[in-house]
Amino acid sequence: MRAPAPGWAIEADVVVVGSGVAGLTVALRCAAAGARVTVVTKARLDDGSTRWAQGGIAAALGEGDTPEQHLDDTLVAGAGLCDERAVRTLVTEGPDAVRRLIATGARFDADDDTGEILLTREGGHHRRRIAHAGGDATGAEISRALVEAVRAAGIDTVENALVLDLLKDGAGRTAGVTLHVMGEGRRDGVGAVRAGAVVLATGGMGQIFSATTNPAVSTGDGVALALRAGAEVSDLEFVQFHPTVLWLGPEAEGQQPLVSEAVRGEGAHLVDADGVRFMRGQHELAELAPRDIVAKGIMRRMRERGAEHMYLDARHFGAEMWERRFPTILAACRTHGIDPVTEPIPVAPAAHYASGGVRTDLRGRTTVPGLYACGEVACTGVHGANRLASNSLLEGLVFAERIAEDITEGIAEGVTEDITEGIAAGAEPAGAAAERTEGPGERTGPSGPDATDTPDALGAPAGAPLLASEARYEIQHIMTHGAGVLRSAESLARAADRLDRVHDDAAAQLRRDGKTAEPGVETWEATNLHLVARVLVAAALRREETRGCHWREDRPERDDAVWRRHLLVTLRPDGALDVRSTDSEAFPPPTTPRAETESRP
Repeated sequence: MRAPAPGWAIEADVVVVGSGVAGLTVALRCAAAGARVTVVTKARLDDGSTRWAQGGIAAALGEGDTPEQHLDDTLVAGAGLCDERAVRTLVTEGPDAVRRLIATGARFDADDDTGEILLTREGGHHRRRIAHAGGDATGAEISRALVEAVRAAGIDTVENALVLDLLKDGAGRTAGVTLHVMGEGRRDGVGAVRAGAVVLATGGMGQIFSATTNPAVSTGDGVALALRAGAEVSDLEFVQFHPTVLWLGPEAEGQQPLVSEAVRGEGAHLVDADGVRFMRGQHELAELAPRDIVAKGIMRRMRERGAEHMYLDARHFGAEMWERRFPTILAACRTHGIDPVTEPIPVAPAAHYASGGVRTDLRGRTTVPGLYACGEVACTGVHGANRLASNSLLEGLVFAERIAEDITEGIAEGVTEDITEGIAAGAEPAGAAAERTEGPGERTGPSGPDATDTPDALGAPAGAPLLASEARYEIQHIMTHGAGVLRSAESLARAADRLDRVHDDAAAQLRRDGKTAEPGVETWEATNLHLVARVLVAAALRREETRGCHWREDRPERDDAVWRRHLLVTLRPDGALDVRSTDSEAFPPPTTPRAETESRP
């Protein structure tokens, strides 16, 4: 992207971008193995999506439960698109990963007498296997424990920093990142962290929609960076809309309060204005069906009744249970004038979780050598077309440990050390190496405020404008109305056309006046949102079926014969998108060094 040249630089073995459960787990494990680690985060260390997770973390920890049962529930929720090897990795390594998280300092709710972890149920799970903390503050407790551990370990951190682009060496391997720090002192403005391994743990992209459960920082920065660096992304059409988000009115925008699935797991009922439990008969688990089914059930009922929302009724819990088990949700409801102890909660679906992202193998390796991805920014194959409730924290935990193992093995073998030694000889942004080698999908957009048709100060090809900050709201409006819960060929084509016009208007101004939006956090975020929105719409148009959380009104049936496969997207040098499909629900192995071990077939 267009940005001033880096004015400062630091060196590390590993740079982790993001400070949720995935990023901090990678950092802790790499540091424990002796690696020099720098954590870069967009706000404060505890400000990512992890802290907002209410329900809990799923693992086969209870009596009678097994990884095999957890695997079955995950595969069913994923609607035929889960990579079974990835799921089996998740569920078999998950229980011990949770125990190591506890050893790190996380405190889960436990029985006062036995000390055993208390478990609850959520949608799609046939057993109680969700460990929670603070009633409904699981993410906040996990974040607290990991942040304290990172600080105790003395790991280098850079807060309030937006990562811009990937650096590559002359051979096309990862060599670090450029970033903009919103602070004072030596690390202020645009700089660089030079490292042989970069781990993207940047979270989701929920801010491409007007209403979402995601925090304001979730603008798809990691996916956009990976695309500009030439990496493949996959399954971006599968955005999970959480069924029960507190409805605050038709004009509500930004981050909305979540009403955890655990509320239904404890016995709350979905009802319409007449008190009818409309999910009965739609699925054997009724309100505890997988999220895509519940979201569709709510939307259908809203259409039938001409209503803007449905209701979640948990009045039978009583005040004591609400205060003990769901204090965060109770407080949020009361803040907005609703008392769930005495009245049903108005709810409607809102954008919640990206099941797709930067494609990885079973060790978190992307298609760009030295670049890893973990957590919501990644597409490991675990979630398929619809994430099973509370599998996200577990995925971040399990695959973070696998990434750390792969990186530290590489350091021991001298792989990343060789890269680091070569950085001083002239690492450049990803687009610069591609400008010389003309490799497919390698170039990035322009990187300087005065870019012309030749490489600018950062070496990236010129031509693509930055979008003005107000474009963020236009993009959100386009996506909400064209690519939300309900989609069709018509709505998606209209969204694609409007997204093109947003870019074309900015490009026309650049050609006419030689000016583009001023580089800065808000314009960089808007530009990232636009790129991610384009990919989502392109994939959603291509997938002509309804599957999981991708609901095409004009193609209402699931089509396994044609569409039981993934869509892979890369960014071409000219800014166009290359969309192609895999041969099956299994991912092909990424072409990265050392990928012969534990790659997918």
